[in-house]
Amino acid sequence: MDLNILWFILVCVLFIGFFFLEGFDYGVGMLTPIAGKTDGERRVIINSIGPFWDGNEVWLITAGGAVFAAFPHWYATLFSGFYLALFVILLALIARGVSFEFRSKVAKPGWRKFWDWVICISSFLPALLWGVAVSNLAAGVKIDANMEYAGTFFDLLTPFTLLGGVVTFLLFLYHGAAFLSLKVGDDAVLERARSIGRVSGVILVPVTVAWVVFAYLTTPLQSSPVALGAVAVAAVALVLSVIMTWVKRWGLSFIASAVTIAFVTVTVFATMFPNVMISTLNPEWSMTIYEASSSPYTLKIMTIVALCLVPVVLIYQIMNFVIFKKRVTQDKLEY
Repeated sequence: MDLNILWFILVCVLFIGFFFLEGFDYGVGMLTPIAGKTDGERRVIINSIGPFWDGNEVWLITAGGAVFAAFPHWYATLFSGFYLALFVILLALIARGVSFEFRSKVAKPGWRKFWDWVICISSFLPALLWGVAVSNLAAGVKIDANMEYAGTFFDLLTPFTLLGGVVTFLLFLYHGAAFLSLKVGDDAVLERARSIGRVSGVILVPVTVAWVVFAYLTTPLQSSPVALGAVAVAAVALVLSVIMTWVKRWGLSFIASAVTIAFVTVTVFATMFPNVMISTLNPEWSMTIYEASSSPYTLKIMTIVALCLVPVVLIYQIMNFVIFKKRVTQDKLEY
């Protein structure tokens, strides 16, 4: 395996980590004003991700940095072509971080309800737009011979990509509900989260099947054995996860939803490979992992640095979850 393939796989792994960790953050954020009916209940929901959400976002920064350093041409084309969508995601993440900090600065109910809805909306937008973005990567976009995006923002909004956005929205909502089922100790919030999880899971399955069928017919998915295998694993994991919610095995449900997210991400990357950007204007203009990459020396240095630092990040994240593993209850709230 050469370093170009290795770094393509590592970028995929970084996005798996991001979608898995930030996925339940988005889901919890969307559920804040819905599963929480009182100020105390909404505070419980927010506190469930309090020790994790900012650390989880680091995976996005790391993934973006890895793309920039390992595949600079991919980074340039991707961020210029998807500029508006990524800018909206950035604004939403800023608003989300601000709302976590500002919500409890004033004790007035109206103030706190406003920021609760900001949390909800600023979690919904990235959850939707990430699905649109990754669906475009799988389907291909208008890349010209100069490796530049030749389309408009609205060219990114097709029935397939919008359906992909609905899939990630529902998947992250479901993943967040599964997380709350393990993390919240308030009975009322727990029951609402589990009810939402059951319903969203039932809706998620047929919507995901429709997206996969659409992808099979319109993307290179059908020509990639790895992608087809990943789809099969994701489908089995999703069905098992939904079944586990109905038999009240919440831990297994969360693990299976995490596996679903991981293999859906693998499906997208395997569908692209060996390209990083697929051109719909001319297949010869597609950008491969070799055309988009940095020099071999740069990739070698990055590999050494990654081998030293990635284990440290993983150890830190695991310790964080172990330290804050207890359920959140109203009697131990910090406002």
